[in-house]
Amino acid sequence: MKILFLSDEESPAYWDYFQKETFEDIDLIVSCGDLKAEYLSFLTTMTSIPVLYVKGNHDKYEVNVPEGCISIEDDIYEFEGVRLLGLGGCQRYNRGDNQYTEKEMHRRISKLRWKLFWKKGFDILVTHAPALGVNDGEDLCHRGFACFHDLIKKYKPKYFVHGHLHLSYGSQIKREAQMGETKVINAYNHYIIEI
Repeated sequence: MKILFLSDEESPAYWDYFQKETFEDIDLIVSCGDLKAEYLSFLTTMTSIPVLYVKGNHDKYEVNVPEGCISIEDDIYEFEGVRLLGLGGCQRYNRGDNQYTEKEMHRRISKLRWKLFWKKGFDILVTHAPALGVNDGEDLCHRGFACFHDLIKKYKPKYFVHGHLHLSYGSQIKREAQMGETKVINAYNHYIIEI
């Protein structure tokens, strides 16, 4: 199975210069946030591939919902045996939408305990923000969440895929990292995982 992850910047190759053949071997598309609703709706319409998403800190999906797409916010979505846990948003840095304090994100995770129990964990953690100290920034806006460490340590997912930190921010921003047994991926623009 191939999963295309997208985040933060609409890819001209997938939108402006769309070619259906590009998606021939893609089974699932997952947005890690901060993408236009029209972009996600376009992809699911033109490819007939399911598009899942979490919200980024700039998304206004309450006003303009990505039509035909599936929100996995605070949920575990299973696709062909692969369990994806979705937690969008970033650290609270002003009064904007989709921003959470460390305590609020921890509370969101705690509310998932029964879903995590019944699904026996998850295979891929999909977030907008990174984990604290792993692919994150030093400023509050781009700082990761510490509570993601506990979640990953307990459930040991195969992948942790996030967005939020653009690779264009500088050479210190990494595409890949490792947290124990979990591969961490910054999905900026696009990234394909084969399971």
